Parts: sequence; structure tokens; C-alpha cells
Amino acid sequence: CFPNPCYNRAICRSRGDGYSCFCVPGFQGERCQIEVNECVSQPCRNRATCVDRVGRYACLCSPGFTGKRREETGCPMLHGCRLLLQPSSNTLRNQLGATCEVQINECQSQPCLNGGSCHDYVNGFSCTCMYSCDCSQITFTGRHCETAAPPCTSQPCLNGAICVEDEGNYTCDCWPGFKGRQCEVDVSECSSNPCLYRGHCIELSWQSLYGSEPLLPDHYDPQQAAGFICSCPPGTTGTLCEEVVDTCDPSPCENGGQCESLVGGYVCHCSPQNQDEFLYGGQNCSEAMVGCEGHECQNQGSCSPFLSDGRHGYSCLCPPGLTGPLCQTPTAFSFEQKGYLLLQSPLLAAEASCNITLSFRTVLPRAVLFQRSSGGLVLGLELLGGQLILSLRREALAGGGDAGEALQLRQTLELPLNVTDGEWHSVKAVLEDGLLSLRLLDGGVCQEQDCESEARVNGTLAGADLPESPLQNTFIGGVVEAGGALVPVPAFIGCLRDVFVDSQLVVPEEWLSDSAVNVTAGCSHRDRCKDSPCENRGQCINLWQSYQCRCPRPYEGHDCAEEYVTARFGSEDSQSYAVFTITDDPGSDITVSLFLRTRRHAGLLLVLVNSTSQFLRLWLDKGRVRVQLHNFETLTSESAVNDGDIHFVSMVVDREHMVLYVANQKQGSVEVRTVDSQMGDVVYVGGLAEQKASAAFGGYFKGCIQDLRINRERLQFFRLDTPVTSYPVVLMANVTAGCTGDDSCSRNLCQNGGMCYSMWDDFTCTCPPNTAGRRCEEVKWCELSPCPARAECHILSQGYECFSNATFLDDSSVLSYRGNGRIQRSLASISLSMRTRKRHAAILHAESGPEFVTVSVQDGLLFLELQSGVGEGSSTVSLSSRRRVSDGEWHSIHLFMVTPWAEASRWTMVLDEEAEEAGTSSSEGGNLDFLREEVDILLGGLGPEAGWSLVGCLGTVEVGGIALPYYSPSEVNLPRTQEEQFLRTSPSPPRGGCSGGPVCQPSPCVNRGSCQDLWNLFNCSCDEGWAGRRCELNTDTCASNPCIHGNCSVQGLAYKCSCEFGYTGMNCEEEVDVCENHLCAHGGTCLHGVNKYACLCAENYTGPYCNDRVEEIPWYIVVNRNVRPKLPVSVCGDETRNYTCFNSGNCTERELSCDCLPGFTGHRCEQEVDECKSNPCLNGGYCRNLINKYHCVCDMSFAGDNCQIDLTSEGLTADLLLSVSLVSVVLLLALVSTSVGLVVALNRRATHGTYSPSRQEKEGSRVEMWNIAQPPPVERLI
Repeated sequence: CFPNPCYNRAICRSRGDGYSCFCVPGFQGERCQIEVNECVSQPCRNRATCVDRVGRYACLCSPGFTGKRREETGCPMLHGCRLLLQPSSNTLRNQLGATCEVQINECQSQPCLNGGSCHDYVNGFSCTCMYSCDCSQITFTGRHCETAAPPCTSQPCLNGAICVEDEGNYTCDCWPGFKGRQCEVDVSECSSNPCLYRGHCIELSWQSLYGSEPLLPDHYDPQQAAGFICSCPPGTTGTLCEEVVDTCDPSPCENGGQCESLVGGYVCHCSPQNQDEFLYGGQNCSEAMVGCEGHECQNQGSCSPFLSDGRHGYSCLCPPGLTGPLCQTPTAFSFEQKGYLLLQSPLLAAEASCNITLSFRTVLPRAVLFQRSSGGLVLGLELLGGQLILSLRREALAGGGDAGEALQLRQTLELPLNVTDGEWHSVKAVLEDGLLSLRLLDGGVCQEQDCESEARVNGTLAGADLPESPLQNTFIGGVVEAGGALVPVPAFIGCLRDVFVDSQLVVPEEWLSDSAVNVTAGCSHRDRCKDSPCENRGQCINLWQSYQCRCPRPYEGHDCAEEYVTARFGSEDSQSYAVFTITDDPGSDITVSLFLRTRRHAGLLLVLVNSTSQFLRLWLDKGRVRVQLHNFETLTSESAVNDGDIHFVSMVVDREHMVLYVANQKQGSVEVRTVDSQMGDVVYVGGLAEQKASAAFGGYFKGCIQDLRINRERLQFFRLDTPVTSYPVVLMANVTAGCTGDDSCSRNLCQNGGMCYSMWDDFTCTCPPNTAGRRCEEVKWCELSPCPARAECHILSQGYECFSNATFLDDSSVLSYRGNGRIQRSLASISLSMRTRKRHAAILHAESGPEFVTVSVQDGLLFLELQSGVGEGSSTVSLSSRRRVSDGEWHSIHLFMVTPWAEASRWTMVLDEEAEEAGTSSSEGGNLDFLREEVDILLGGLGPEAGWSLVGCLGTVEVGGIALPYYSPSEVNLPRTQEEQFLRTSPSPPRGGCSGGPVCQPSPCVNRGSCQDLWNLFNCSCDEGWAGRRCELNTDTCASNPCIHGNCSVQGLAYKCSCEFGYTGMNCEEEVDVCENHLCAHGGTCLHGVNKYACLCAENYTGPYCNDRVEEIPWYIVVNRNVRPKLPVSVCGDETRNYTCFNSGNCTERELSCDCLPGFTGHRCEQEVDECKSNPCLNGGYCRNLINKYHCVCDMSFAGDNCQIDLTSEGLTADLLLSVSLVSVVLLLALVSTSVGLVVALNRRATHGTYSPSRQEKEGSRVEMWNIAQPPPVERLI
């Protein structure tokens, strides 16, 4: 409601989606803009006149009426029409006379109402008044015409309308075609000119035409007077004459002419293309036009023949810039310097008018094209900013004129297109009939953009009243004042042609010599920028007669050939800086810009200092530009600039904002307080005078600075030949010209024989083979074969290590180690692999005061005992494996802190990569940092004569990722370069490889038993009749092997069969279902085996019968519980944090992640891929999931990788019969030999495919599937 949108003092009230106006009485409408006409309801009676007023009305009563609504009749002094003479009424007495001899005019009081006529009668010599009212001419009756007659009595409705009475009033029901209160208005249907093609419109209500117009009916009927009819001209038809008779069907035009049908005729548009080498004309394009024969236009003009009134002629179509009958006259002229062309013409009309068309060519962005002055009106066309501006104004005349009108009349048109590109452009300016228009006539440009502007002139265009009729002055290219001096408006420099002033062509050879100043006929111009005079990417600007170069920074000079001298700071690590003084008043808006080049990540660039403080700082921090204002507001660039390349940096403080740019890319902005730089402020560049003050911002700058500017003022370190303004330099310390880098290779920075090459303030190394790194510090050691033949080389971050196995036999095999004193990392893990059958042995032991660590085998289980970090919160860590490790098989062991970065943490043990069975200590202990130096680490025992020595093999042991090497420096081919090492201190070298003791030398088996060496374990194969571990038991009663599927035991004179699983009976001859009544618990699946069954356990359960629940794995390891990795692990990380990659996963540079071998997945490679998901085993074979492969355990009747080969007796019989037949053919002549062959064949038939439990037990005995470490080469289910 502000401002008030309501009119006439209405009240505005806002609402949710708009406003409402509450009107005062007398107004209505949405905004109270409509005044209510209270007289519409005709409130005044007895033919009174109603006067409408605001919110009310007034009635002007007819004579004889009065009252509020003038409905009351009045007859003053005529009550009863007897005049009573009062004694005091002297006047009346004088009028009537004492004896009533004077006649009284009873009509003088106008007793007749409503316009009735009064007639006075003489009643003799008495005082009785007599009169009568004539109501015949009005609609009232009664003595005084006081009673209203019925309204329709007078037949007020016209044009046959029906009068309808309504409570003393009437309405007229008009027939179509009439309107008005009394239907007196004839609706004009022809006012809209509905008849086309100049058809004559006749209304049906025009009664006077009836009888004379043949298109009208014979008689006029007002009830049928609505509408109109069209009298169509020849050639048209239709209700509205809208249908034109096609006079072009068939076409009368010949020779490719196009026929256009017109009303009552046609016209042929002849083809502009040659038809049979001629152009044709005439009414039907049938006559060849030969006007160009014998005539030739000059200057590439084209001849165009024409035919007019039967006569042949020609005209020359001239190219731009030429005119004349034969295009022989040039119209182009040029201004090479300031000048003008004056054209004078008489003022013919009272109002000023102008029509000027011209073509121009220039490169100057501001110039006058023309100006016309007439009677104080000035019309001018100018170039401003390369765009066309047409302006109209009135100049105040000396000694008179209306100054207010002069200021009021000013009109401007503009075309937003650049036309100062050195090309020809055509423009038309028109002032006519109060309309000002400007149009660009360039066809190619104006197809896509708006090239026309027009406006109605506000004000009169009449010229001033002068004593003489003046001439109109039209200036072309420049303007001259009355005294002859040029007006200080930039004159036009360029070419003009085809100048038409009020439709008159301006030809150079026709103008007067004194009317042209510095005007040259023709147009010759060469673009000065075509020679590319500007160097260093400078932009050339064509000035018609010269050029100008806009130089990019950091270049200056007329041709941008001179470059600002670069200032070198910190050459050879010197402390350098420069000081300037500000000699003007920069104000509150400051822009600092410069080019810089550096490889340093820190350094002070610039500081602005006033009399009290440093109010602006610019420096490098971590390779990024930082700017600070008033010790508070700070901006930092997103991109680094210390890459050795040249970067353009600018900082802008504009009012209350500060913006930082790098390479014209906005890096950020921040609101700041107003800054005020004044004359006398000091600028420090590269550093401050005090070293300590510079160190707070990264120290002195090392690099190069070029073209430093504050606002538009330069800070020149070294002067140029081109004179430029600059703040004066006060001091330059160790600042040199140029940007030469330091010779970094003078200090021989490349290692391992690398070749050094200098770069700007940097270097690069060309490394010899097998080396890498910025300084060739990384050596590909393992490609140099540094390890002995039986060892495996492992690359480390700073060197290599040789990994191998070692055999430990007794106390003499114990090895000792110590740290080299340079171990810095945190030791939070132990990794090793081992093989032993000894149930009690020490693997690793070390102690230092109260701190100790022991890894041992106790009762076949692996134990960790640790006391570290003596103090509050520390305790002894004790951790053991759930499975035995003294089974003669290789086992991998990983011991590590759960949170290695903490001072105390629980420890975790992972055995054989079985992350699901990993155990974690209940108490927390410290790390192994006490082993870094001056502590003996014993490997393979507790020392000489201490017992508990290891009998078995160890792989290379790692403590905190640092190996305990088995090879001394003299035993490897190259020196170890890693900083952190454990050194072997024991004198005797270990026994390489992994070999067991001579358990079969001499043979422990008796009774001709055969000894088998099972690595520190033997097995005796006894002859028939003997049994026992060493074949020491006699089994005579069982010599005949009565137990078919069982073991026989002597029971005195008898024997007893212990049946194999799945068989029963006296001699174990009855086969039973091994899975019947199986003991697989917790949802385990029974699998048929060789005389036994195995249990395939559900998730989270293990053991022979799935009775043992798998312990929950630690929270930090995510594994697939159906997979049990069995490969070695890798301990990764650094001195602060480490982690374990399972299943031979490799460490990566990604945080806490591993690169996995094929067949494994997961963040730590803890999940094994299940290759059995696709069910590759056929014919009921059982699929065993292995590492990156699978193995099918087949039924006895099938074989092959996928159990696809059928071994049934039918197939074998066919093979056997074929062999027998071949043998029979060969031995037909020898019956005895044939018999022998048959016996042999039968023997093969009897034994092939026969199942032998003892043989199966001897050659392929199996244990429960859950406990098999590696599947046999061939394995079947029975």
C-alpha cells in the first residue's frame, strides 16, 4: 500500500497476496477510480432535472413542484382559490381595488402541474378565481395535470420497438440492428469496412435505398433490418468480396514470368535471369529487352535493360562509390586530417526535416559524421565508443528564445554495434513528421542483430522566427563555429562515399572549393597493423594514418619491444631487499600486482609501512601466496607458485573488500576495514632491513620479481629507455638485474654416480642403471643379486634384506642380535615362520631390566610373554595359540599391538593367517622399543646350557618390520644401506636351509621293518605278522588277515577285528552308511569319506565334529568367515602406525590398505575368493576351495579335474577284451602260451578296480577334512 494505489481518498489495506481499496461514498471500482452516477436510477419525479454530485444528487424542480425529491406539488397563495383580504395587506388591497373591479389573473401562480397549459377566465364582477388546465399535450391528467398517465400511451419507442410498462416507467425492446433508450440509434454495421477489395457496404437498415438498390428486399421491415450486404467490384465474389477470381489460371506470363492475380486483372513479374540470352519484358514478358545492346557500363557496373511504353532503354547499376549514366563518376572522398565539407540548402518547410544516407569507413572510435543546424535545431550523427549516436537538440538563441523549451527538446538514438573496424558501413538518418529514426544498412550484420532505432520527438520542430529565411547548414566530417573555428569535437578521419543529403547525391567534382577543407577525392587507405608492428603479443590499434600498440605486461615502448628489467633476489642465498617511497596519495583503493618466479616455499614479497605500522603484507607460505591487511584479515591462494614458472599475482583492495588473484584467477575474497595509503609511506620488497623481522614471514625472498606496480604507478628496480613514471627507489641491497638461477650442481647433489644437470634454482639427476629417485638415492638392490643363492632378496625403503630359512639343532645353534643404535621407529610387532616337532622350546627371548619378551612353544602351543613399559597402567601380556604348532609343519606367526601408536595396547596373535582364530590378550602391554639398542635378542633358545633350545627351522624373523638377518655383511654381495638394522652378534653362522635329523640312521625298525623319514619323525612299515611302532609286536593269529575291512588284534588264540569306520560284522565284511548316525553338530554337513566321514561345518564352528565355536575376530579386521587364508602375512606401516596384510598381501602407500594376491580380497587381503561358487565339480564330486583355484574330490566311479571321467566296469571291460583279443591272435599257434596269457589277463581283471582297505589306508590314509593343510594330488569320496 505504499505508495497508495487507491484513488479518490480511498483507504488501502494490505492482504496476503495483494491489497484492497475501501472507497468513500460516491466511488466504486477495484481501485475506487469510478465515480457513481446517482442519477442513473432517475430519482427526481414530475419531470424534474437530476444533477449528479459526489456521493449525492440534487433535483431542479419544474414550476409548481417542490420537496426533497420534488414530488410534492405546491400552489402558494391558492388554497381554495379564494383570496382573503387582510386589513394589514396594503399591497394586495392596492392591486385588487376595494371593490374588486380589477381582473385577477388566476394563471399567474402557475397552478397547472407537470407542464399543463393554464387558461384564465373572467367571472364577472366577483372575487371568485376561475381557470382551467390543458393536459392534452403531456402525459398527465386531472384539474391541475397532477395525475401521471400510462407511460406507453405516447408510443415513445421508435423503429417498431415494443413498449413495455414497468411500475410507472417503460422500456423499449429493440429489434436487432437498433439500440438506445427509445431504440432511436441505428447500429452501424458498415463502420468496420467489412467488405474487402473496395466492396461497397450497404446496411439493411437504410430504408431510403429500398426500391432502388437491387441487392435489398422489395420492402423495408424493421424486424429484419440488422446486418449488411456487400456490393462487390468486378473480379471478386463472396459474402465479404473475399474471393478473388484467379485471372492467372492459366498463366498468361511467358519466359519464366510469375503471374500475380489482381482484382479485375493480373500483372506479370518478369524473370531477372536471362532466358535464351535475353531478358524479357512487356505485359506478358513476351518481348526481349535489347536496350543494353551497343552500351557498356564502366568500372564494373552492370547494364540493366528495360522496356517502358514500348520503348527500349538501359540503366547502369553502379557498384558502391560510383555514379553517373555509365558509372564513370566516383562518389568517394576522404579526410586525412581535420577538415569539413559544408553543404547549404534552403529551409523549405516550417518544421525541420532531414534525410541523409551515407557510407563510411574509419577506425577512430569517436568522430563527427554530419551535423545539420536549422533555426536553432541541431541534428548530428556521431561515433562514440565505436557506435553510432544520432542526437537532436535545440540551441538557445542569443537575445531571445524559450530557454525552457530549448532544454526540453533533446532526443538521442543509439545502435549498439561496433562500426569502426575499418570496413565500409552504410547508415541512414531521417527526421520527418516528428519522427526521428536511425538505421544501419549493413545486410550481413543486420540479419542477426537489431540495426534500427526510432523515437517520436517530444516538442515542436518549428524553427525560430528570423527576419530572413535562413539556409540549412549541413557539415560533413567536421563542424565549424560562426567565427570559422573548428568545434572541439573529434573530426572524422577516414573515407565517405554515396552521401545523399535530402535525396541529393554529393559528388566531389560538383562541390564548391571554398566549402571543402582538407577533403580529398577518392579513398586510399592501408591498414598500418597489417605489418604486425607490435612485438611481444602487443595489440595493434589502427589509427588510419598511424598505429598504437597496447602492450601486455611486462612490456613497454612504442612497439612493445622493451621489457621491464627483472630484479633478482637472494642470489647465491644472499639476503636482499629493496625500499621505495610513495610520492602520491593512493587513497583507500589499492592494487598491488607483480610477476614472480621462485622455487622457495616461503619468503617475504612486499610490505607497506606507514608512520605507525605495517598495514599490508604479501608473502609466501608453503608455496602459496598470502596477503594480510591490518594484521588481521588474511587471504591465501589456492594454487602454489613455487614451481619455478613465472606467475602473475595481484591483490585488490576495493572499499571494504580484499581480493587475491593468481594468473587472473580469483583465489578468494574477504571483507576488510578501510585502508588509507598516503604520501610518504614506504614499500619494502623482498624483505625487511632486520633479519629477525623478515624471518617471521619466511625470511628473505629468493627468486625474481618483475613489473611491480601499486595501482598504476610502477616500482622500477632498473630504468628503461622508454620514459615511464615510477616511485623512487631509496635502497637496493644485493638486488641484481636479470633472473639467473644459482648453480645447484656445484655441490654434487646426485648420489650413487648420478650425473647432475643445473636448472633455474634447481637441479636434476641422470641416474645410472638400477638407481632412481631425485638424487639417485633409490637403488634397485634386488636386480643386482646381492643375496646368496639360497636366500630371497626383499626390497626395503632404504635398502634390501636377504630372507632365508635356518636350521636349529641344539644350544649351539642359538643366535644373538643387537640394534645398531639408529633405530627410530616404534617396534610393535613380531613376524616369523617356524617348523618343529619339539613340544617345549624357546623361539625368541630378550630382556632389559624388568622388561622382557619371550616367544616360545609350550606343550606344543605357541606362547607370547611380554613385560614392557614399566609404570602405571602396564602389565604382563600373556597370549597363547589355540592349536598346536609342534606337528612338523610350517606355521606363520604374527604378533602385533592392536593400537601401535598408543603407549599401551592389547596384543594380537594370528597363526597361519587364520584371522578368524586370531587371539587377543586380555591385558595391555607396551611396545618393544627397549630392543632398539644395547639389548641382546636370542633366537632359537635361551642361551648356552639354558635348555629350551629349538630343534627345527625358522624363517627370517622380523621385529617391528626390521629383519634379524642370518647373513653377515661379509656374506652378502652389496652393503646394506638401510639406516635401521639389527646386527648378528653371535660368532657362528646359522645352518642354512631347513633339514631334519637322521631319524632313520640307524633304522629304529626291527623285524625287517622299513623306516620312513618324516622330518624329525619316522614311521616303520612292518612285514606280515608284525606290528607296532617299531614292528615289535607279533600278530600270528592275524596273519591270514581275516578282518576284511578292519584291523586284526591277537586275543590269545583268537583274534578280534576292529572294523574300519563304515563296516561291521565278525570280519568287518558288512558295509554300513558312514553318515548314518553321524556326530556332526551345529548344522554341520556329513561328507562321505574313505571308510569314514568328515564334517563340513557351518559358519562360526570348527573341529572334527563342529563342536568348537570359532572365536570372534578382532574389530579391526573385516574378513569373509567362510575363508581361511593360509599364506604368510606382511607387517606394514611406519614407526608410528603399522598394520598386517594377510595372505601374502603387499604393503601399499595408501593408508592402512594392501595389494592382494590373486584369490584374495578385502581391505587387508583377509578374505579368500570362493572358486567353488560356480559348482564346477560334476557327477556328485565335492569341490574343495583352494587359493586362487579349486580341487574336485570325486566319487570312486569318477575321475578327472572336474570328475568328468567315468570309471565304471563297462568301460574297463571293453578295454580289457580288446587287449585279450590282440594277445589271442598273436598266440594262436601256442596253446600253452595262450593259456598263460589268459591267466595273466584274468589276474589283471581281478585286481584292476578292486578296493583294498589296507592299501588305501597305507597309501592314502586321510584325516578329517577340517584339519587338512594341503589336499593330496588324487582324492576321492567313497
